[in-house]
Amino acid sequence: MSIPKYRIPEMIDIPDRQWPSKSVTKSPIWCSVDMRDGNQALPDPMDPDQKLEYFKLLCDIGFKHIEIGFPSASADEFNFFRTLIEGDLIPDDVFIMGLTQSRPHLIEKTMEAFKGCKRGIVHAYIAPSDLHMKQVFGMERKQLIETAVASTKQIRELADQMPESDIRYEFSPEEFTDTDIDFSVEVCEAVFETWGKATPEKPLIMNLPATVERRPPNHYADMVELFCRKFSQRDRILVSLHAHNDQGMGVASIELGLMAGADRVEGTLFGHGERTGNVDLVTCINNLYSRGIETGIDFSDLGHVAETVERLTGMPIYYRQPYAGTYAFTAFSGSHQDAINKGVHKLTEAPDMFGMGWKVPYMHIDPADLGRKFERLIRINSQSGKGGIAWVLEQDFGIGIPKAMQPELSKYVQGYSEQVGREISADEVHEVFQNEFVAPEGPYELVGYWPRPDDQDPTFIHGEVKLKINGEEKTIQADGNGPISAFVSAIRQVVDVDFTVDDYHEQAIDKGADAQALAYVPLKLAGNGVIFGVGEDSNINQAAVRAIVAGLNRITKK
Repeated sequence: MSIPKYRIPEMIDIPDRQWPSKSVTKSPIWCSVDMRDGNQALPDPMDPDQKLEYFKLLCDIGFKHIEIGFPSASADEFNFFRTLIEGDLIPDDVFIMGLTQSRPHLIEKTMEAFKGCKRGIVHAYIAPSDLHMKQVFGMERKQLIETAVASTKQIRELADQMPESDIRYEFSPEEFTDTDIDFSVEVCEAVFETWGKATPEKPLIMNLPATVERRPPNHYADMVELFCRKFSQRDRILVSLHAHNDQGMGVASIELGLMAGADRVEGTLFGHGERTGNVDLVTCINNLYSRGIETGIDFSDLGHVAETVERLTGMPIYYRQPYAGTYAFTAFSGSHQDAINKGVHKLTEAPDMFGMGWKVPYMHIDPADLGRKFERLIRINSQSGKGGIAWVLEQDFGIGIPKAMQPELSKYVQGYSEQVGREISADEVHEVFQNEFVAPEGPYELVGYWPRPDDQDPTFIHGEVKLKINGEEKTIQADGNGPISAFVSAIRQVVDVDFTVDDYHEQAIDKGADAQALAYVPLKLAGNGVIFGVGEDSNINQAAVRAIVAGLNRITKK
């Protein structure tokens, strides 16, 4: 049943549309509008010092088009332009951009702000939609075109008075997606003719905003493709996209708009802006990067970018925000954790199998490329699987848990998470490992073990063990065909546990003089059960006997 209050947007008449079969294979020009469109929508807009730090951040990570404000709006906005220009704070390859409404006195103030700049983009806008013309401006179409032309002429004349500056022009038919496409083209053609000096080397920017997201992304792409087809001097303009996120499809609108032929994208870091925000450039840019496209923007330390933006704007980044969110590279599901672990360990096979260097289950991009660390990939809770828990210990502490031991470790970690009633940290996982397997409480304490090779047969070992049982020290001696065999023979004389040690797993932790060895020893019980103990020492034999004592203490707790 239809809802009379609303209606389905009419399809765009473009039966031979080409964009669905196109791919984005190169990066557009990226334009940050954080300091104007983003800043004006903050609960507490940035002050000049904050804006200056934000500007430097945008320059450092590679933006070449930066809209720094609305210079006719206030003294602070105007003065910020002058601070950047007079302080020579703008890199030579960066265009600063300022927005103005199509009103003579505002244009005059805006052009005054640009005086002395090396490279600038004057951005004028007017909305040619019937909605705006009828309800906001009270204009007819002819009047609107006359206003756009007069504004462009005024900007052209004032720009010509600044021959030392490279002044470019950007025109936005605001609410492009709510405007008749032929009328949008008519307005833009009139503006282009008035500007008069656009060339392929110095193109005029035609910015096509989805000011309010009323249509699905495929409609936006249809309109962009039609505009590109209909505009008479396509090679002398840059077609720019400016999408808002009212229906949550801003990123999709941009990607489809690029497929439809656009050259440039405006947006903000993390989508700050009016209502639900502008399109998120961090997502757009990293999406292309993850497909092997060089974007010109450096997000190799995305954590620093995110922290700076949060601090300067006072706006927190959602914890599931693509790429930058706390949980962006987190797997809670045990099966996901296990798959990630296996995939990372088989990365050397990815080039031959998939023709690319990165192909890992559940992770479409290497977090390290964004300055993210592997220890944050997996969070542990009561639902986490054994593979994920082992992954955390390996990545954060270099501890490689044998596969046979993982189910038992997983049980204790999950039990701890249930006990505290929350997700637990990697340090807490390590603490559980230490408390339950390396140093469990129990009656047995190893004071020392001295294995001595036989004088006649060095493979035959005479062992002496000093062991405390419930605080009482005992000295035991026994022989064996190796250090471990001799230890087991000695200790079985004083412990009331029927066990055997057939084999064990050993691992070196770190390198050099401070290297430690870990021994993972399974004690096989007479009842066919297996209990693992873990020992640590600079000597692998000493680590193994400590593991046996740890296993015996664990048996007493069963």
